[in-house]
Amino acid sequence: MAFWEFANPKRFMGWSGRALPWVAGLTLICLGVGLVWGFFFTPNDVRQGATVKIIYLHVPAAWIGINAYLMMFLGSVIWLVRRHHVSALAAKAAAPVGMVMTLIALATGAIWGQPMWGTYWVWDPRLTSFLILFLFYLGYIALWAAIEDPDAAADLTSVLAIVGSVFAILSRYAVYFWNQGLHQGTTVTVADGANQDNISAVFFQPLLLSMAGFTLLFVTLVLVGTRTEIRARRIRVLEGRLQ
Repeated sequence: MAFWEFANPKRFMGWSGRALPWVAGLTLICLGVGLVWGFFFTPNDVRQGATVKIIYLHVPAAWIGINAYLMMFLGSVIWLVRRHHVSALAAKAAAPVGMVMTLIALATGAIWGQPMWGTYWVWDPRLTSFLILFLFYLGYIALWAAIEDPDAAADLTSVLAIVGSVFAILSRYAVYFWNQGLHQGTTVTVADGANQDNISAVFFQPLLLSMAGFTLLFVTLVLVGTRTEIRARRIRVLEGRLQ
């Protein structure tokens, strides 16, 4: 069986319907254990106090905000090259989830930044590129809503997604492209004696569970959203035939 057959709407509805209960169950387990462990059973940080615990929301949300757009990029490329409708609909379903995650990351970053930096916002390279990424999410969703023809909407939004993926990459690697800026570098590695900026193991383990939970939540919501889009498209086709 060719890989692309799984993108057939009928096959997609079949395997995704079987997978959804399992993915949703794993989502609840990972999110529940990760967040409860992180917020209630980890100590306060020596330098940041209880504020450090916002990482259990901020880091996973930022992770999904960036990678959701990269998933949209892949779905858009597949649509433009192969014309698989499921790929375009999956990208469309991922956009609202990614937008909300990006907003959560911006909000929690501002909440963390005020006591740490003395301000809710700075025009740091990573923060600025992340804000632009959020605006691309808004534009992508608005473009889908503004165009009635679904294939034309898929074409134009795919181009926008490909352009916007540049800012997803910048959001991830801005601290490496520019040395200046308040935002710290990558910290999701266990601290050792040589690098005290990395995260301590006591925070790292529940953070991994939270990130797994957010990733599974993203997969769950995209599957549900894609299935809803396929059903909506089938309904429109049936209505067109009845008219």
